Amino acid sequence: MKFDYVIVGGGSAGCVMASRLSEDAGTSVCLIEAGGKGRDILIRAPALVAAMISGRPKINNWALQTVPQPELYGRRGYQPRGKALGGSSAINAMLYVRGHRRDYDEWADLGCEGWDWASVLPYFKKSEGNVRGADDLHGADGPLQVAEQSAPRPIAQAFIDAAGERQIRHNPDFNGPKLEGAGHFQVTQFHDGPARGERCSAAAAYLNRDVRHRPNLTILTKAQVARVVMQDGRATGVELRHIGQQKTIEAGKEVILSAGAFGSPQLLMLSGIGPRDELAAHGIDVEQEIAGVGQNLQDHLDYVISYHSKRDDVVGLNPKGLVQLAKAAWRWRKDGTGHFATPYGEAGAFLRSDPSQDRPDLQLHFVVGIVDDHMRKIHLQHGFSCHVCVLRPHARGSVGLQSAKPGHAPRVDPQYLSDKRDLDLLMKGARQMEQILTAAPLDPWRGKQLYPHDGSDSALEADIRKRADSIYHPVGTCKMGVDEMAVVDLQGRVHGVDGLRVVDASVMPRLVGGNTNAPTIMIAEKIATQMRGGQAG
Repeated sequence: MKFDYVIVGGGSAGCVMASRLSEDAGTSVCLIEAGGKGRDILIRAPALVAAMISGRPKINNWALQTVPQPELYGRRGYQPRGKALGGSSAINAMLYVRGHRRDYDEWADLGCEGWDWASVLPYFKKSEGNVRGADDLHGADGPLQVAEQSAPRPIAQAFIDAAGERQIRHNPDFNGPKLEGAGHFQVTQFHDGPARGERCSAAAAYLNRDVRHRPNLTILTKAQVARVVMQDGRATGVELRHIGQQKTIEAGKEVILSAGAFGSPQLLMLSGIGPRDELAAHGIDVEQEIAGVGQNLQDHLDYVISYHSKRDDVVGLNPKGLVQLAKAAWRWRKDGTGHFATPYGEAGAFLRSDPSQDRPDLQLHFVVGIVDDHMRKIHLQHGFSCHVCVLRPHARGSVGLQSAKPGHAPRVDPQYLSDKRDLDLLMKGARQMEQILTAAPLDPWRGKQLYPHDGSDSALEADIRKRADSIYHPVGTCKMGVDEMAVVDLQGRVHGVDGLRVVDASVMPRLVGGNTNAPTIMIAEKIATQMRGGQAG
């Protein structure tokens, strides 16, 4: 089988690339995804993300682990990643957040010309179908539906009010003129049409029925790519296993890797592209030495405080809570509204650790249920939680190989807290979060704290080292740029290799100050437009 473009990975970026490139009827495109079709009820019903995120069992989820982290008492971190069309947008909390505009200006400062805020904004708007309509900062006609929450719980407003008592202003739009403040999140969820209330994953947005039936687009699911086929310094296709058979898919123009911050560097290395020492350690011949492949891993380390609730209008897994969820499911099936449409993280805040900071450096996610170890420790009581993460960590980790076998998971080493500045900032954020959670507006709900400590700095530090983990925003392992550690150029083309491109969160040179799904979709929109010789708008 031969196509013009072969795209590996049907996640947030891969879905965009497949949709946009196949808009040209004269171009043939093959999209390859290791997981399923991404249309089952666990994905479509927002509340059922709780059944997938833990990875127990592994449903639509790679459920990766990190190597032991020395600064977290030797614990292995957990890294859920979506394994279905839609990728991690099929199992995330649906929060639509772009980050701070200065984040993108800094990409340009690092040598990524054309990736400043003014240059990327048109592609955010191009992707966005916001229920609020179009304005200078938002799009209304894009495929990715962005909705208001249909039934945020009263406790979410109480969190916003509690933040107000701590002099944190209300922000009605985290993607508006300012990022700082507390408010409800908008969500990537259908706000009109027959799918109203369902998750609008990248696959649901960009691979709708009409797109899937384009004669020039072939989508292979449950197909595991083993390596990129190289010939005389050029990528000519991929080897994969599909329906029990080994196959080669040829690419007449390009192979595009959109396998994510872990999968894309792994595939490059399995194909002989990466650091010479890493390849040699696994007996892989070097096709192109690129020292930066797998380096520059950045992620948002996250610390959670949870409370039992004195009120039952939050999530609980006891008999009363399960009856409430069943009633909510019935309402959702009828009209797509109600508590079954929840993102769980219904409210949040962006804070500055110090007034001298030029933008928020901390993010809070307020969750209307108890979250303990990524839902891998179940609590039956009604409760609520709040997360805090450092938005621009100094620590840099890496992704490598555990073996030369494609079926083996990559070696993930985020090096959490390896830079003490991250710990100091996370502790400041935890203190600010504590102040909000103990403010009067949350008094009617606040019961027993799940993991109390004596309040000292040493006790807080120990609790962070004992329980902190990812909030699922890994980026940077195939970073774009012009320096010696850059893996791709400013259009995602792999340095020194013809016909090979990387388009996903791995190309971010630096982690943005917010959630990463919307920026990943923007990256794919921008590069796909460049490949077709056009521009947004």
